[in-house]
Amino acid sequence: MQRRRMLQTMSAGAVALFGQLPGRADQVDPRTGAQLVRKRYESKATGAPREYFLYLPVGYQSETAKKWPVILFLHGGGERGDGLEELKYTLRYGPLMEAWTQGRDLPFIIINPQMPMFEPPQHERPPLPERSPEGAAPPRDYGNRPSQPMAREAANEEPPPQSPRYPPWMRWETLEDEVLAMVDNTLADYRADTGRVYLTGLSYGGYGTWFLGTRHPKRWAAIAPICGDGDPKLVDRLVAQELPLWIFHGGRDTVVQPWRSLEMAVALEAAGHPDVRLTVHEDLGHNVWTRVYEGQDLYSWFLKHRRE
Repeated sequence: MQRRRMLQTMSAGAVALFGQLPGRADQVDPRTGAQLVRKRYESKATGAPREYFLYLPVGYQSETAKKWPVILFLHGGGERGDGLEELKYTLRYGPLMEAWTQGRDLPFIIINPQMPMFEPPQHERPPLPERSPEGAAPPRDYGNRPSQPMAREAANEEPPPQSPRYPPWMRWETLEDEVLAMVDNTLADYRADTGRVYLTGLSYGGYGTWFLGTRHPKRWAAIAPICGDGDPKLVDRLVAQELPLWIFHGGRDTVVQPWRSLEMAVALEAAGHPDVRLTVHEDLGHNVWTRVYEGQDLYSWFLKHRRE
């Protein structure tokens, strides 16, 4: 595997963080040649070894002259774990589930970290969807779809006063340095396109997408937060970079209210952002991500954007 020159943005600490521990055995899809790599590192947040998934797409091994775009995916609260035996839960939703479990040809290197649990799980996790022995893709998990009728007039309501913006369980910021080091090492060690690095996440990861997007807007070619929330006071950072955004939310979401995404979109537009989208799936509740990631629109939109 070719090794490219280290990016200037990579810190010495990031190299030390990732360069000491061996990885685990890779998995190769025998039908397509796509590869799922487990990358090991010493976590500063937990003080223990952890791993993350790195997906190398169909054609990566054979198309040796090609530079591949990269997606950093941040999962939701139900997929947290120890970063070792529980890392598999990050395959439940998202681009990597689509590429690996569903067997789709998504032309991206995909980085899948796992957030620590921080507190005991509140309920038993259901079994993960897996391919059949014959290789057939499993049904997708759409969660509990809301049964109440749509209420379009709710879009005209004023947001609740003094509603907290950042719940105490929002934890992706505690892994900020580790996650960014994963990106830097991927760009350095693999045939990755440094101008096409994309960021997306759902629920907890939607918050994390807003957080990393506003903290590091120069890193990303485009971002797509799903049913999360950001800080309207920080939108000038995104506007200054003209960072393309596509925001998604479920219109009947009772976990993260949809007005939070609307407020961010309005603030961005008011600040002069030239390229922001907001898509509200009015028939869905909190789990809007399965529909978003199983479609093709988001991936095609990502590929239209490049950071110079």
